[in-house]
Amino acid sequence: MGIWRTEVTPELLERFSRGTFAERIGIRISEVGPDYLRATLSVTPAVHQPYGVLHGGVSVAMAETVGSVAANLCIDSQRLQCFGQEINANHLRPVVSGVITATARPYHIGSRSHVWGIEIRDERSRLVCVSRLTMAIVQRREAAQ
Repeated sequence: MGIWRTEVTPELLERFSRGTFAERIGIRISEVGPDYLRATLSVTPAVHQPYGVLHGGVSVAMAETVGSVAANLCIDSQRLQCFGQEINANHLRPVVSGVITATARPYHIGSRSHVWGIEIRDERSRLVCVSRLTMAIVQRREAAQ
């Protein structure tokens, strides 16, 4: 189980994504490792910017999705929840087509914040984007009352 507080599968996480932005643009959780979470996305014209390559905002959305899901798997979800507080991204290589893969690994898992590193790679394992995501850990309103 590694860093996760609950056992999950990609299939279970897919069910949680139904009807969300991640599902709409095609982000799919593909693997749950002992200390990482991985997602994939098919690069099609639907996620291109006007010049025919992957939109940088899609890379950021993918990084925040996989990092956010990962962070929420590391907490007591009955009492706490995670929210993205800050994200940055460096876009390193354009992608026109194929499948990209995002892998989120923690730099820091604290009681009030998490910091996650996300690497997005193309089908040839070339680095496309690197991102760092800071998550705020807050008490659920229901648990606070």
